[in-house]
Amino acid sequence: MRAYVLGFAAGVAFLQSRAGLPDWRLSLAALLLLSMLPMLANLAGRLSPVVLRARPVMFAVAPGWKAVLRLLGHFLGGFACGVLWATLFARCYLAQQLPKALEGRDIVLVGVVDSLPVLGERGLRFNFAVERALDADGRPLGGVPDKVALGWYAQPALKGRAAVPVAALQAGERWQLTVRLQRPHGNANPYGFDYEVWLLEQGLRATGYVRGDGRCLPPCRSDPRRLDTFVFGFGNAVERLRGRLRARILEALPNQPYAGVIVALVIGDQRAVGQRDWQIFARTGVSHLISISGLHITMIAGLLAALTGYLWRHSFFTRAQLPLRLPAQKAAALAGVLTALLYVLLAGFGVPAQRTLYMLAVVALAMWLNRTASVSHVLCLALLAVLLFDPWALLWPGFWLSFLAVAAILLATGGRLEIRSGALRFWQRWRAGLWAAAHIQYVLTLALVPVSVLLFGQVSLVAPVANAVAIPVISLLVTPLALLGAVLPAPLSAWLLTAAHMALQWLAGLLAWLSAPPLAIWSAPVPSLPLFLLATLGMLWLLMPRGWPLRPLGLLLFLPLLLERPERPAAGALWVTALDVGQGSALLVETAGHRLLYDTGPAYAPLTDGGNRVIVPYLKARGINRLDGLVISHNDNDHAGGALSLMGALEVGWTLSSLAQDSAIVRAAPAHRPCAAGQHWVWDAVRFEVLHPEAASYGDPQLKPNARSCTLKISTARHSVLLAGDIEAAQERQLLASMGERLRASVLLAPHHGSGTSSTAPFLAAVRPQAAIFQLGYRNRYRHPKLEVWERYGQMGIQRWRNDEAGAVSVRIDSEVTIAAYREEHSRYWYGR
Repeated sequence: MRAYVLGFAAGVAFLQSRAGLPDWRLSLAALLLLSMLPMLANLAGRLSPVVLRARPVMFAVAPGWKAVLRLLGHFLGGFACGVLWATLFARCYLAQQLPKALEGRDIVLVGVVDSLPVLGERGLRFNFAVERALDADGRPLGGVPDKVALGWYAQPALKGRAAVPVAALQAGERWQLTVRLQRPHGNANPYGFDYEVWLLEQGLRATGYVRGDGRCLPPCRSDPRRLDTFVFGFGNAVERLRGRLRARILEALPNQPYAGVIVALVIGDQRAVGQRDWQIFARTGVSHLISISGLHITMIAGLLAALTGYLWRHSFFTRAQLPLRLPAQKAAALAGVLTALLYVLLAGFGVPAQRTLYMLAVVALAMWLNRTASVSHVLCLALLAVLLFDPWALLWPGFWLSFLAVAAILLATGGRLEIRSGALRFWQRWRAGLWAAAHIQYVLTLALVPVSVLLFGQVSLVAPVANAVAIPVISLLVTPLALLGAVLPAPLSAWLLTAAHMALQWLAGLLAWLSAPPLAIWSAPVPSLPLFLLATLGMLWLLMPRGWPLRPLGLLLFLPLLLERPERPAAGALWVTALDVGQGSALLVETAGHRLLYDTGPAYAPLTDGGNRVIVPYLKARGINRLDGLVISHNDNDHAGGALSLMGALEVGWTLSSLAQDSAIVRAAPAHRPCAAGQHWVWDAVRFEVLHPEAASYGDPQLKPNARSCTLKISTARHSVLLAGDIEAAQERQLLASMGERLRASVLLAPHHGSGTSSTAPFLAAVRPQAAIFQLGYRNRYRHPKLEVWERYGQMGIQRWRNDEAGAVSVRIDSEVTIAAYREEHSRYWYGR
């Protein structure tokens, strides 16, 4: 069975790395063919006496081959089943697609709020189960998916129009909304979050925003209307309950800094936890506790099971003699599983919660059937159950961290975690328990090093100490108090929630102190697959039980992972990576010994921007913790929006920009200088030269920020790249007059994202680029690039690359120019669908 489950998981993982979906009939045929291997093994067993009579030397070989064939057959059969199951799942979910003709059109939807609405920095976000779709004239409309993700954003007061607030939504309400939808689309960058597959996993086949309340011009059908206050359904009831518990907690803890963490511990909604808090939790390695984790579920289920067993054995202090009707162990197991199920529902059915529920369910089922279940069988059955319900679960870090942690503990302890304490005194039992807990923490810390570096590019060095304090505080104190406070009546609920918050606040202060030193975390580049497998082999060698030969030699296999350095260009070569930040600009420029960032992407909301969502995670995953230079072309949000986040997360050597001296970015920037034509420097035989703006332009207050964009030319011995910022036609003419033929470049960053005011024919003729990169967002409101500009590039024989279609674009220049698109190199079957 275990070989089959591992094969099933391998088949699911194989499919999730494919660019296209196989024909399900082909997968079924492969399954039938591979299922014959165990039959061949049995046939070999029956023929073995004949073989033995003919060749006695094979006496010890035939039984071994029979077992190998059986295991191989189970694994390969499971592999084919995994591919087939994941294929059917994917085809079912991808069957609903929003037609391109409906993107950006006003559509009237009637449906039910299908999730707990989340109040964000700009408004509400929620899932909407569509019951009916109508066009602007009220006619039925086909092609709209059954479930969509919507945003409802507040509108500030403008001239001639009052401010438009957001309605108070609750899960389970039926509404009529006028919306604009688009197909699932997210930024596509190496090491980045894949928003498109997350939407697919959630069954959300379109995203959009609500119009109305005076914002929608004719032919808008109507303003938003609440049609029913509650539509009965099990899922709606659960989400409404989660909403009420959240409201009780926030009401009892108004304006408290860690109220969002209390909410996460009670109902699993982590979206109110602050970005700074997440950074502290990540640096101390306790992020797994800031939610409904498997540890919390097991603890609560165990407490309820123990209480039920005690009361059942005493027949709830009646004369019912309940143990004669049902053994107390079975009643306790049932109560524990039901408690775990309720808690998992409150958690939104996340992967760590699912894994714990399935494990507890398997143990309870074995008890009810009077069977003994080994721990490895329980783990494999939980793995199978998770992938049956959610084949995309293995794409997320939580899946690997949760299962690998349990597997590592089982490997290091041989599946025996009990402490033999019958003949021990209290202090001896206490010492033995402390030693066991320390050993498990050591095992977890060591086991998760390779996968943590692979997934996050860093490992917390203070995690053992932080977890030793945080696990008992959160699991034994904060979580029980928070759960009781969420359900008990006032004023008792407020007292308990306040006590839970005080304990959490004390813990957060300790974690902040632990996370402050630079050495709290160890960063490394995300390793290649061979290095990861080598380090994993070393980890397995170290974690083998006592008696395993030469266990310390496993450390040698860790050395390549620990000593790996970030990848760099060769001397004289140049790498430029145009990151996919949406409607904005951000390019990483690398030479053999230096790195420069040109622009920092847009600000998406007050606390989220291209810096902390795209650029910093990419640089950290590459093992880059310092930038030698930062160029911010001008003061527009889509170019400078991520600057402050970037400078807060990384060391920056110096900064060039055209920003005003009183700008917050300039005040925070190290060694800031205004960019001006004529500035130049050489790094590793690569020349950098600022072509625009002229120094005198800073004295002209009438110039728009675009007109003062820092324009940078980067040249190797044979090729060059021209980064033009948002210059427009007037600035292009100035460059033609001042530079002439010196504008020639192999690669051009299309000026102003391909707007109609830039990329004039004379400018393109002077630059004569081999390729042009358009940094822009999917269906951006500016409609960049303009059709006539896009066609102009094509008519001049220039290769065109755009981030909204290609994802991150990588340019590598040595003797030749090589350009690659992330969505092509990392193609997945859900891209563009």
